[in-house]
Order: sequence, then structure tokens, then C-alpha cells
Amino acid sequence: MKFKLVALSVALLATSGAFAQNTDTLAKIKSSGTINLGVRDSSALSYTLGNGKYVGFHTEMAERIIDDLSKNVGKPLTVNHVLVTSQNRVPLVQNGTVDIECGSTTNNAARAKDVAFAYNTYMEVVRMAVKTSSGIKDLKDLNGKTVSTTTGTTSVQILRRNERAQGIEFKEVTGKDHADSFLLLEAGRADAFVMDASILAANIAKSKNPKDFAIVGPELSIEPIACMVRKDDPKFLKAVDDSIARQVKDGSLAKLYDKWMVQPVPPNNVSLNMPLSEATKTAWANLNNRPAEDFVKK
Repeated sequence: MKFKLVALSVALLATSGAFAQNTDTLAKIKSSGTINLGVRDSSALSYTLGNGKYVGFHTEMAERIIDDLSKNVGKPLTVNHVLVTSQNRVPLVQNGTVDIECGSTTNNAARAKDVAFAYNTYMEVVRMAVKTSSGIKDLKDLNGKTVSTTTGTTSVQILRRNERAQGIEFKEVTGKDHADSFLLLEAGRADAFVMDASILAANIAKSKNPKDFAIVGPELSIEPIACMVRKDDPKFLKAVDDSIARQVKDGSLAKLYDKWMVQPVPPNNVSLNMPLSEATKTAWANLNNRPAEDFVKK
């Protein structure tokens, strides 16, 4: 397959408008010979190495899904990597700019009103990253501190829920993306960065001095992460789910996970050190697209 980065241009958004009336994604990609894959730039599951190169567990899993889709439509597909953000990822799937997004998106009931989720392929925990010199070890240590989160993510609500439960108060600052939120911590403008543990690990691994940071505190939530596709296109969703099921069954998904989440990864050849969790193992053994609300601790 040929890989190519595309900008989110006005022309692309305009042409996607016509697709908004057509929910047959398989027919669309067969006709065009291309598929638009939504990717992220600073998540452990999907990130950039620069120069239009995107890698990570979910990115490569998606490329394998597209290999299977190529067989489904009977022709090779050119992959356009479309960089999405926390704020625009759902609208870009909705309007057809992105055919499938495989980044670090939480499968929840609110988003499921606008998009469809494939099988859950990663069970994420939300924690906090701090500087090792900060002395912060637990939520109570955030009292009176400044905490960074990323605009458009579910961590904001989780953080506020735990703030009320713990009876603490802190100031919140937001980054436009995960790299920006981590920079707030790195530059000392925030005392902690609360986000998915995999995203925290990826940003720490890419930092100048990874040993200066640590992931601490309790698991604030467990959330299912899944690929997004457009709603009302059951044929395409089934084709995506069938590929995920195939990758689980033949063991290739487990090997892919080890490659990106356990072994040393580029660009700094540092391991994220995130072995396959029991929650993710359970999700693979019982493939489903249950939303995050089903996993809220009672």
C-alpha cells in the first residue's frame, strides 16, 4: 500500500459534504481506491515521527484493517493519513473526511450518538504524570496545585468528579493537544498532567529527560478505546470488526501490541513499559463495543 499525508484542506471538506448523504463506505473506497485514516500525533497508540510518518499500536492495527478491506473490495487501497485532534475527530468522521479513525478515542455513549464504534481494542486507565521532584504521589497532593488536561477529552470530567469526591481544589489549564498539555507540565506551568496512561507514557518517553517524570496516583477510570467509523453503515463496521477479530484470533494483534507498547520504540528507542493488561485481555477474549459508562466504578 502507498501511504500519503493529506492536509485537512477546504477542498477535502467540501467533497466530504457530498459523502454525508452516502453511507456506503465500502463502495466509496472501492470507487476511489483510497481510504482516509484518522491518526493522532502524540498518543502512545498513534503518533508521528515527523515528515508525514505515523506509527503506533492503533495506527498499524488500522493499516492491517485496511489490508483486509483491500481484499474485501478487491483492489489495493491508497492510505491517506489525516491528522485529527481531540476537538475535530468526531465531526471529521461524521462528515466523511475521515473513513476510519484509530487513535486514542474513548468509546462512550455521548459520542455513539454521532459515530459508530468498532470493537474495543484497548482498555485505558486515566492517571497523572508529574515531575519526580514534585513530591506529588496521590490525588490529595493536588490540592492547591495546577493541573493540565487536553481540550476535548473525557479526562476533564473525570478530574472534576474526583476533585469533588476528594474534597480538594486545584486550578485547571488546558492544552490544545496532548503534546501541548505535556509541555505545560514540562515547562512548570502545571504540576500534573491528567490523561490516559498510555498518552502520558508516550509523552514521557519522547521527552528530553524521561527520568524526570513519573506516572503516579490511582486509576481514576477505566475506559474502552476503539476505532470510530460513520454511523448507519453496518457493512463497513462489520468489515472493520471482522478484521479486528481475525487479528485477535491469529495472535497478530498481541504481537503488534508487544511491538509498540512493550518493546523499545522510535524515536528515542525507549520502551513505554505497558504490558498487556487484564482488562484488555478480557476485551479481546470477549470482543464487544460496550461504552465507557458500562465500566464506571460503582
